[in-house]
Amino acid sequence: MNPYLEDAAEEIKRVDHLVTVSLKYTRTVDVIRSVIERIISSYECLIETILQYCKEKKRIASVPTNPGLKVTLVQQTLKEDVQLQEYVAFYQLMRRLIRSPYDKREEYRRHVTMISKLEDGQVMNIDIDLLEEYFKKAKEFFKFTHALIGGKKDE
Repeated sequence: MNPYLEDAAEEIKRVDHLVTVSLKYTRTVDVIRSVIERIISSYECLIETILQYCKEKKRIASVPTNPGLKVTLVQQTLKEDVQLQEYVAFYQLMRRLIRSPYDKREEYRRHVTMISKLEDGQVMNIDIDLLEEYFKKAKEFFKFTHALIGGKKDE
């Protein structure tokens, strides 16, 4: 299996543990932020996997080191794939979330919420239920990437 894909699988395992165990018992905004950071990390590994695959297929000459340039290159190289574009847009949202200022609400309770104020004025309330949806999207992107690079024969 691709080493970046393996790294992404490990990050997704960590996210799973954070969501199912850590967040269940601690219920803090710090854990919510940690989950978002791990999702971002898994997406970065998956984007790197896609770019390495494109490089092997000679669709691109080289892979940039800057995360922003990587995203732009994926968007340009595989612009015909609508589903991939949605995953990339979600990744960009996660990066905006982690960089934006935030407030805490109801820490140590079931409805713990991170209230994030994005640069465009949008306010997002990230709670446990929404975080679980984000985790599902990360798992879907992993499966999508695995299928894209032809991972069926590797396993």
